[in-house]
Amino acid sequence: MAIEPVRSQSDRPTVLFLCVHNAGRSQMAAGFTIDMGADSIDVLSAGSNPGEALNPMAVQAMSEVGIDISGRVPQRWTSDMLQMVDVVVSMGCGDDCPVVPGTRRVDWDLADPAGQPIEVVREVRDEIRDHVAALLGELGVEVPAGRR
Repeated sequence: MAIEPVRSQSDRPTVLFLCVHNAGRSQMAAGFTIDMGADSIDVLSAGSNPGEALNPMAVQAMSEVGIDISGRVPQRWTSDMLQMVDVVVSMGCGDDCPVVPGTRRVDWDLADPAGQPIEVVREVRDEIRDHVAALLGELGVEVPAGRR
């Protein structure tokens, strides 16, 4: 069953991925969504308390699957972002993540990869990939073969 967007800023759904530092989980989710969803979805990522830079282990783990997130910069979520999204996906920011009436909110219970060895970051990366694929399916976004 496809999820109908709450807002229709364009003909594509818009997803905002949130985590605390916007340096690992949310950036990996955005990377997978951009890769899998191509031109069929708009993607934002942000944090409640953004870090200074991306987690280098997250960058490495994504590079291993052919996705380059190295140029991304952590940023704080804004009310403008919230007004343009159909789905907010939170990952570990708890009460610091906003709740927007009329906007679907999903919480993915994922380990924080900050300070973890690459093996743990890879596990988190793979969980995120599976969650993203499922979310895209729910949103009716067709993922090209070979991108799952």
